[in-house]
Amino acid sequence: MPTIDFKGKQIEVDEDGYLVNLDDWNEELANYLAEIEEVQMTDAHWEVVNFLRNYYKQYQIAPMIKILVKEIGKVMGPEKGNTKYLYELYPGGPAKQACKIAGLPKPTGCV
Repeated sequence: MPTIDFKGKQIEVDEDGYLVNLDDWNEELANYLAEIEEVQMTDAHWEVVNFLRNYYKQYQIAPMIKILVKEIGKVMGPEKGNTKYLYELYPGGPAKQACKIAGLPKPTGCV
């Protein structure tokens, strides 16, 4: 199993770089993962990460992009619940990249 070195600790990740143990996640690690992904975290980025973590806690699944857009729109409004806005924040793919930074498994389906 691959690992990343974070603060002298080896953190297990899958072959795509997603955390194996969700309990390894914290905000410092999220910032480190964001650096690897070349994402500069802002309040808007954290809003999506926190949304994803809450969604996962409730449903035990990382949402694919279509569901992510719809659910964010319900909670945060149409100006944030749209693909264009989310791709501006996470150009590597809002569902995939944001889930990785949020310490969640890779979303299944169309991402």
